This record gives sequence, C-alpha cells and structure tokens, in this order.
Amino acid sequence: VQLQASGGGVVQTGGSLRLSCAASRRTFSRYMDLAWFWQAPGSEREFVAAGRYGDDSTYYSNFAKGRFTISRDFNKNTVTLQMNSLGPDDTAVYSCAAGKYFNSGGVTFGTHYDYWGQGTLVTVSS
Repeated sequence: VQLQASGGGVVQTGGSLRLSCAASRRTFSRYMDLAWFWQAPGSEREFVAAGRYGDDSTYYSNFAKGRFTISRDFNKNTVTLQMNSLGPDDTAVYSCAAGKYFNSGGVTFGTHYDYWGQGTLVTVSS
C-alpha cells in the first residue's frame, strides 16, 4: 500500500487548505485507522487528527480541534484534512498514515500505523 499526500502549499494567516491522501489499493481503508501527522522544522513528528475504522470516530490534537476536520471517502479511497484558520505555527510537513485498526497503541501514536505517505509541505505566511 502506498499513500500519496497532496494539497500543500503557501497560504496566508487565516486562510484554509485541504490536504488529500490517496491510497494505491482500493480497499485499504476498509480496515484501517487513518491519520494525519505533522513535523515542523527542527521538531519531532506530532499527531494532528485521526479517523477510526468501524465507528468513524475522530480524534484531534488540541491545536487542531475546532479548526481541522478529517474525513474519509471510501469510494475514492482517500482521506482528507480540511484546515481552517491557519497560522504560522501550522507550518510543517503533513503526512498521512494508515494502520490496521487492531494494531496496538492508540491512534494518536505513530507506532499504531503501518503505512506512511511522503508528506506535503504547508507554509503559512504571516
């Protein structure tokens, strides 16, 4: 399974971006938890948002809650991250991830995921 993230770019403070992550295999998302992580320059990778397989529950980091929305499209085999009210602190490389729902660890941890996309750069100018 390969994941391809897209949608990054440069946006002004207060703007919005929509990131998309497409999977190479049609049915990959049927049994997978899906998530977005980010990594800012000089920082470690951090959890942003996740959607759980099965009950479609969603989880957000504190900084993403209320501004970002994760959603999945089974027909298109994609997971998207709608980001609103962006600020300079949101500047980072955003990566999508997929992991089998029965993997150990919580959805907010990178170790829960089996597959990772290459990342897409989001730059928010002040």
